[in-house]
Amino acid sequence: MTRPARTTASTCCYCGVGCGVLIEHDGERILGVAGDSSHPANLGRLCSKGTTLHLTGDLDARALHPELRLGKGLPRSRVAWDSALDHAAGVFAETLRQHGPESVAFYVSGQLLTEDYYAFNKLARALVGTNNLDSNSRLCMSSAVVGYKRSLGADAPPCCYEDIEQTDCLLIAGSNMAYAHPVLFRRLEEARARRPQMKVVVVDPRRTDTCELADLHLQILPGSDVALFHGLLHLLLRDGHVDRGFIASHTEGFDALEALVQDYTPEQVAERCGIDVRDLFACAQMIGGAASFLSLWCMGLNQSTAGSAKNSALINLHLATGQIGRVGAGPFSLTGQPNAMGGRETGSLSNLLPGHREVADPAHRAEVAAYWGVPAVPAQPGLSAIELFEAVHDGRIKALWIVCTNPAQSLPDQQRVHQALAACPFVVVQEAFATTETCRHADLLLPAASWGEKQGTVTNSERRISRVRQAIPAPGEARPDWAIACDFARRLERHLRPGAPSLFDFQTPQALFEEYKALTAGRDLDYSGLDYARIDVHGPQQWPFPTGAATGTARLYADGQFPTPSGRARFIADAYVPPRELPDTRYPLTLNTGRLRDHWHGMSRTGTAARLFGHVEQALLGLHPATIAQRGLVEGDLVRVRSRRAALVLPVQADPSLRPEQAFVPMHWGDRFLKGLGINALTLPALDPLSQQPELKHAGIEVERADLPWHFFALAEGRVQARLEAVRPMFEGFDYASFSLAGRDRAALVIRAARQDAPGSEWLEMIDRLLDLADGPVLTYDDPRRAVGKRVRVEQGRLLSLRLAGETAARDWLKQLWQDGTLDPALRPWLLAPLSEAPRAMTAPAGKTLCNCMDISQARVCAGIAAGLDLEGLKRELGCGTQCGSCIPEIRRLIARQPVDA
Repeated sequence: MTRPARTTASTCCYCGVGCGVLIEHDGERILGVAGDSSHPANLGRLCSKGTTLHLTGDLDARALHPELRLGKGLPRSRVAWDSALDHAAGVFAETLRQHGPESVAFYVSGQLLTEDYYAFNKLARALVGTNNLDSNSRLCMSSAVVGYKRSLGADAPPCCYEDIEQTDCLLIAGSNMAYAHPVLFRRLEEARARRPQMKVVVVDPRRTDTCELADLHLQILPGSDVALFHGLLHLLLRDGHVDRGFIASHTEGFDALEALVQDYTPEQVAERCGIDVRDLFACAQMIGGAASFLSLWCMGLNQSTAGSAKNSALINLHLATGQIGRVGAGPFSLTGQPNAMGGRETGSLSNLLPGHREVADPAHRAEVAAYWGVPAVPAQPGLSAIELFEAVHDGRIKALWIVCTNPAQSLPDQQRVHQALAACPFVVVQEAFATTETCRHADLLLPAASWGEKQGTVTNSERRISRVRQAIPAPGEARPDWAIACDFARRLERHLRPGAPSLFDFQTPQALFEEYKALTAGRDLDYSGLDYARIDVHGPQQWPFPTGAATGTARLYADGQFPTPSGRARFIADAYVPPRELPDTRYPLTLNTGRLRDHWHGMSRTGTAARLFGHVEQALLGLHPATIAQRGLVEGDLVRVRSRRAALVLPVQADPSLRPEQAFVPMHWGDRFLKGLGINALTLPALDPLSQQPELKHAGIEVERADLPWHFFALAEGRVQARLEAVRPMFEGFDYASFSLAGRDRAALVIRAARQDAPGSEWLEMIDRLLDLADGPVLTYDDPRRAVGKRVRVEQGRLLSLRLAGETAARDWLKQLWQDGTLDPALRPWLLAPLSEAPRAMTAPAGKTLCNCMDISQARVCAGIAAGLDLEGLKRELGCGTQCGSCIPEIRRLIARQPVDA
């Protein structure tokens, strides 16, 4: 029986923009998604990832039942929830008895809901008695936290999204906003079209899609941001573009900063940053001459050993010019995860407590302990993320609970992380997706509910609290994260507080929200006046929203008063310090990492939607064309990328957006999709001394050709997640192996691999069985002398799977035949022929998907441009760029490269 479709309003689970989404479902399955036009963050817009949310979450990838391993090296077995949590409580209790509270730790996630965060915070601090609770937000936003607190007195972005549309001068630093926060970038594009006088400056070592909108691109050397900002302040001072009245009335510490920046002369700064001094002057003039000045930044500033200094140096520019607390002005950090802000609010970093309190402050600890009704909150500082996994590695942490995050992909220096997890006596992984790299190390796997299956709240980058609502039941035995935490806590209480009233008598997420929000009362983030009902009736609200308030607060510090002891903002005079790994003769190139347009984090979710691989199908190392030529390479060659920690083999791609001494690779590939522990095997764990955030975007590398003559390519339609799980272990003996998905309405697993010599026939036979190529309607060709073998399965006029071993030149053409669906019978005799012998009827592949929303290939866009279509014509004729708009910057570049005769 067909169930009637209905709609549930919720919030997207990807980046920190916090877009409202409308979930179309039948009560059992999610059928589609649309942007919520009533949500103030996105006003109905969604990006390519948001529009495909309903396509993610393949059940073959989901954790569906608790699974327990009774010894290292043994397989896990399915167990009941009661047995799983009783066992976990027993192990934690015994660990605490033998080794104390510092022997256990919790590592949580910016993808949790605020209620989930609060439950784990209370579990760690009030019950276990440890501050060893940290979040993967440590990897993305902790430098911004330190920057705001040091300079302004509280971790509170003072701006709102409307400021992006109303500013006169916008500086975007260390952020490819077009890819990382595309909905905000669309708002900026539209605002710029309405107000062409707006000035936009982008500071980035790469020329990204975001730069297409810029009046000025400062392509600085990686890590030189502090020098740049000090150099800009030097010029603002020289030209009289500072607000002396604001400085005198509302700030402190300016004299020391003014003395420091005198040494940052334009010529010295231009040389240190690798930019033209005229561009430095132009940027200072744009900022100094603007009636309103707004800055946006993200990982390029934060993920650095100087991340805190970069944040403060940028905030200095706003304080010096008085550009804060008013429309279109202020320093605005863009958060990377959907609820990184909620984690900061609830105190879910090792140095924080709920309500923007500090573990190091005895008064703060006493306030929280009294509210929770416990004797004390632990005073010993907790371990931050990198420190925590070091403690796991050296045996200090003996029981580790990981929630909704994948440290075996996302942390730097992955070899050491995997060693730590393998050696830890007891690892609990609470996760919706059983396929993550971290789940391999789980002694106890607990299935968690995911997007569309749970309810609670999240806070976006502009301090706006939105509701997350449940549309369908969670599959299998999966449970909400808060419920798992509280159920475990009640069992642990029987060991640690027998007979005492439970601290975790929560039956709904709303009960957690109501308890937590009182801890914000009287604090800078006060939202004691909010509840679920108000948000449900009046929509998402920004904090502060104290009791008695009618509306939230769009902008902070309009009165010039700051939450510091003196009420004044503070100038921070940190000198420029070079990055930890500078180029040298052994590692002459600097590796930068970043996001792709259609993928997110470690691909645990986006890696289940085949169409999200259409724009970029595999991990590629980007090098400047001159660098490729210098090393005698050609595009597509396999190269060995070596850092001081590890080596990976990757295909090389010409990338003119880079400088010749630099390299770029997307961050998303872990060991599941790329042999060799993924991209973060290369990155270094060096930390910012204040924020403890690792330097994920700056590593020294060398690149050399990888001589791997035997190549392998395969494609197999259907059950892609289960198939990937089955075949992935078979490629451990390969130097290079990359896995991805392909297709739109039909999904296929795609494998590319290479090694020194051909594997044995038994290996090929096993692969063929896993790819449905062992028997049935399979065309075969074998040449054992050349170690060449080919298989193609054709059923009912369609190519369903293929395997090319030893000779893979026809891979793109055959993949296109699969993509096309129906196979022309005339081509059947040529399916196994060498590409050089193929008939001319074999057309070139369509290439990558440029517009994911409308399934428009780059080849079709280029053909339209050649036919005389401009951007509006392409939109009208092809439909590209008419939905999420993420493809528009790339289309503009193609138009610029192929000018149309008017």
